[in-house]
Amino acid sequence: MRTDVLLAILGMAAVTYLCRAGGYAIMRAKRPPPFLDAMLRNLPGPIFMAYLALALMRSGPAGLIGAVVVVLVQWRTGHLSASILAGIGAVWLVDLLASPL
Repeated sequence: MRTDVLLAILGMAAVTYLCRAGGYAIMRAKRPPPFLDAMLRNLPGPIFMAYLALALMRSGPAGLIGAVVVVLVQWRTGHLSASILAGIGAVWLVDLLASPL
């Protein structure tokens, strides 16, 4: 491995660790105001939805149908693995039916 690539990787790892450790240290020393605390607690959901919306826009009708199936199966059964498998099956079935013979 090239030295400059190794140094870049190690540098990025160190900066990532210091950012995370620094955030924990600051949050331990000073409690955030209630608004900021609520925002930080609920931030992962909107970030996930932003990624999901982009992926669904690019996936076409099969992906949208699969997403609807995942939500419905999760809502009815509460089983994450069953909903994922049902969504994958729905996408596979839509792709199979839409493809020319």
